[in-house]
Amino acid sequence: MPRPFWLVRPRADGGCDYVSFLPGPGTPSAATIEMREGCHLPPQMPLLKRRMWLPLEEAEAQRLRLQEEGGYRRSEPLF
Repeated sequence: MPRPFWLVRPRADGGCDYVSFLPGPGTPSAATIEMREGCHLPPQMPLLKRRMWLPLEEAEAQRLRLQEEGGYRRSEPLF
């Protein structure tokens, strides 16, 4: 997951929940991943709910869990 990776889950109100995985700052080897969780209801600004930095292996495990259990699907970047 060395490049940005987005997961999106639609909501009943027309918005969506999102999780983005981005390479951590100053880590060209992508050993640390920044995980951002939030929601978005256009045309409003996206709301960031949680932000954390994880080791690559843990970020991969979170991504799989969100896709298998959370109903998230891979997406192009929302913004």
